[in-house]
Amino acid sequence: MFVDGCFWHGCRIHYTEPATNVRFWRRKLARNQGRDRRVDEDLAQMGWRAIRIWEHEVTEDVQAVVRRLRGVVSIHVGRRSRLT
Repeated sequence: MFVDGCFWHGCRIHYTEPATNVRFWRRKLARNQGRDRRVDEDLAQMGWRAIRIWEHEVTEDVQAVVRRLRGVVSIHVGRRSRLT
């Protein structure tokens, strides 16, 4: 599980582009997002599923995040039990 910061990963709800050094920040954000995609793909190739949660999701409704994680875990456990 990854908790992505709204600023550092470009949250569509909360990201605000800085007023100064715009070129640097646009490039930085693009690199962060590209790395996130590569990490997700690499993990998937190894049989793992990356779960990404936005920083604001944790601060706004942590119980919703817990429910989401429980759902993912229960699906995974259910699949695993059918395979063994």
